[in-house]
Amino acid sequence: MNNPFKTLLARTDLPAGYPVGTFAMAASPLVAEALGCVGFDWAVVDMEHTPLDLDSLVRMLQAIAGTPMLPITRVPWNDTVMVKRVLDAGAQTVMFPFVQNADEALAAVAACRYAPRGIRGMAAMSRGSRFGTVKDYFKVANDAISVVVQIETPQALAQVDAIAGTEGVDSIFLGPGDLSGAMGHVGEPMHAEVVAAMAQAVKRCHAAGKPVGSVAGTPEAVAIYRGIGIDYIGCASDLGLMMRQCAAALSTIRAQKVHVDTTGY
Repeated sequence: MNNPFKTLLARTDLPAGYPVGTFAMAASPLVAEALGCVGFDWAVVDMEHTPLDLDSLVRMLQAIAGTPMLPITRVPWNDTVMVKRVLDAGAQTVMFPFVQNADEALAAVAACRYAPRGIRGMAAMSRGSRFGTVKDYFKVANDAISVVVQIETPQALAQVDAIAGTEGVDSIFLGPGDLSGAMGHVGEPMHAEVVAAMAQAVKRCHAAGKPVGSVAGTPEAVAIYRGIGIDYIGCASDLGLMMRQCAAALSTIRAQKVHVDTTGY
C-alpha cells in the first residue's frame, strides 16, 4: 500500500506547483466535502481544536473520500490509544501537535506502526483495513501511514535536527500561531522574527530530507511562506474563510447608500 499524501507531496503537476490545503475546523462532513469539491489538495481534519470525536471523524473521512482532496487527521495529542483508534477509523496520514523532541517523535511513529516496528494494536475488522478486505493488511499497513509532527515552540525549534532526523517521521509541520505566542509575538504569526525562525527550520528540515508544511491566514502570507521554501501550505480554515467572506459581504451591503424611490407609494 502507498500513502496518498506522500504521493501528493512528490507531484509537480499541481495547479499552484505545490500542494495547497486548508484546515477543516467546522467539524461538518458537508463542509469538508465542499472543500474537496472546490479544489483544495489537502485538508487537516482537526481533532485538537474542534468538537470532532471518532464517530464524526469517520463521517468526515467518508465525505472527503468522494473528492480528490486528501485528509490529514490531526489527533488531539500524542496519545497511543487515540492514534490506534484514529487509524482503525481509516486515517492514513496523522498529524501530531506540539512535538518537542526526538523521543516524542519516536513515540508518534511507534503508535502508527504494527509490531515489530511499533506498538499499534491489531484489529481484524476496521475501516482502516477496509473491514478485513485489504490483503495482508498487517504486513503492508506500516508503509501506508504517513506521520506528520508539528513544531510549535522555540524549544522544539532547538531540537529540529533530531526531530526531523527521526526515522519514520515523514514531514514536519510548523505551527506559526503557537510559535509566535511562545516567541513573545502573540497574535503576530507573520512577525519578522517568527518568519525568520521558520525559514531556518525549513533549511534544517530539508537538510534532513524532510518536507515542511505550514498554514497561513491569507493568500499573501501563503506566498511569503512559499518564498522561504515551505513545501505544502494551508490557507486559513473553512470557518476562517467563511467568516472573512461573510464579513466582507456585510460590510459592502451596509456601506451601500441606495436611494429608494417612495413617490409611488
